[in-house]
Amino acid sequence: MDDILQDGFQYHTNWCVITGAPSSGKTSVINALKARGYAAEDEVARELIEEALKDGRTLTQIRNHPVRLQHNILSVSVAREEELDPAALVFLDRGLPDSLTYFRLAGHARPAGALAAARLFRYKAVFIFDRLPIVKDDVRTEDAALADRIDKMLEEDYRTVGYDPIRVPVLPIEERADFVLAHIQGAAQARR
Repeated sequence: MDDILQDGFQYHTNWCVITGAPSSGKTSVINALKARGYAAEDEVARELIEEALKDGRTLTQIRNHPVRLQHNILSVSVAREEELDPAALVFLDRGLPDSLTYFRLAGHARPAGALAAARLFRYKAVFIFDRLPIVKDDVRTEDAALADRIDKMLEEDYRTVGYDPIRVPVLPIEERADFVLAHIQGAAQARR
């Protein structure tokens, strides 16, 4: 791998992270951006949990080993990001620093490997979506209090790694997508 850059990251990218607590509308906006022709990566955690459920494991069995689950999520996430073109505009449904939050929730305070992974790729922008009411499904088990805690922890962890996350208010899906795109276009124009 390359030497660490002056800001502590190994690679700078044109990727944008869309993150937030469960039921914040991230995936809906990611899907809206895909429908507009933008490249996007789906949430690894949801994919791994859904795959395990299809293989016959219960959600309880999957969540009984939260640290192992987080290591698997981080490993797959790093592998996926390593395959992306750093110059391409790609929207990520969660970024590597999300692992810091979820390891802490699993009782494993910021493992060194997760912190190192969080500093691999410098994202162009990080958007934290304000929460919507919790909608439970086959994968989501959090209640409103835990979702609020996750929201705060995500912002703390992204700031710890060196980001200044942009808060995205509760708006209709297409307006949230417009908000994200307007910020990216505005930042690009400001650099000219």
